[in-house]
Parts: sequence; C-alpha cells; structure tokens
Amino acid sequence: MPIENWLAFVAASAVLLVIPGPTILTVVSYSMAHGRRANVPLIAAVALGDSTALVVSLLGLGALLAASAFWFTVVKFAGGLYLLVLGIKLLRAGISPAPAAAAPAPGSYWKLFANTYLVTALNPKGIVFFVAFLPQFIRPGVDAAQQLWILAVTFVAMATLNSTLYAVFAASARQALASPRAQRRFNLAGGSLLSAAGVWALLARRPV
Repeated sequence: MPIENWLAFVAASAVLLVIPGPTILTVVSYSMAHGRRANVPLIAAVALGDSTALVVSLLGLGALLAASAFWFTVVKFAGGLYLLVLGIKLLRAGISPAPAAAAPAPGSYWKLFANTYLVTALNPKGIVFFVAFLPQFIRPGVDAAQQLWILAVTFVAMATLNSTLYAVFAASARQALASPRAQRRFNLAGGSLLSAAGVWALLARRPV
C-alpha cells in the first residue's frame, strides 16, 4: 500500500489509541490495583483481544471491498456516520461531570487476563469501529484485503505498545488518570477528533 496512506493511518491510530476507551480504563484500573506484576497478563490480553476483534472484522470485509466498488462506498459512508455519532457521544460525555466507573479487581492473574481479553475482543462497538476506521485508509484499485491486513497488524502493534505505556504509567499517575477532569478532557479531545474524521469520511470522494 502507498506509504503516505500507511503513515496517515499510523498518525490517526496514535491519536485514537491515546484516548482511553474501555480497554485502557480496564488496564489502568487493574494495573493500579495489582501493581507491575499484573502488566504482563494485561498487555497480552490487549494484544490477543485486538487481534481477535480485527480478524472477526476483516474475514468478510476484505473480500467484500475487493469485489465491489459499490459496497466499498457503502461501508465507507456507514463508517463515516458511525465515527460522527461516536464523536458526538464522546463530546456529550466530556460535558458530563460523572466519573468513569472503575473495573472490579479479579482474584487471580488468569481472571485478570480473561476479563481484559473479553473487554477488548468481544466489544461489538470495537468490532464495528474497526470496520468503519480501516477502510478510510484503503486506496481503491489496489488489493483491499492485503492493505487491510497490513493496517490490522500495524494497529495491533500500536495498541500493544499503547497499553504497555498506560500500564507502566498508571502506578505513578494514579490521581491524574482517575480524576473526572482528566477523563472529561480526554472525551472532549477524542470526540472532536472522531467527529472530524466522520465528516472527512462522508465528504471523501467515492472510488470509481
């Protein structure tokens, strides 16, 4: 795939990954509750969970996009709407003063791994998000499935690094990460970026 498309995807993914979602909030909560020894199962669970969600998302998506320019446009348009709705929800959450709920502490590291994996892999919003997000960086006329798998591997690697940094940082930044003010700022920034991405997708030129 074109290097400029890949670099744009890396930049966009980096911004999106920094914004705490359910997975990162789970990682931070468990890391603060159990210390650094819990980081290995947490990070492994995120990597495996993201891989699972991406495989589920891409098994049918690559063939669909490669076979039909019409369905490519349909998926791209639906993805733009989804990103816009998600951005608006984050903006509304950023205005609300309610703090995010902390995840319960599991009784063992295996339970911790399983809980984090399920949060990451079986979140239907996450699977739909992958379907919406990845096609925005595909060049029409080139093997769509190959491009999608390149983006998928890139995203899993970045998500694993992101969760590692959050887990390591959590112990020393307990108050900053847990404060309602910080969470509202993350939501406002993330909502603005996702809304802009949604508008960009809706206005993008359709593939020929």
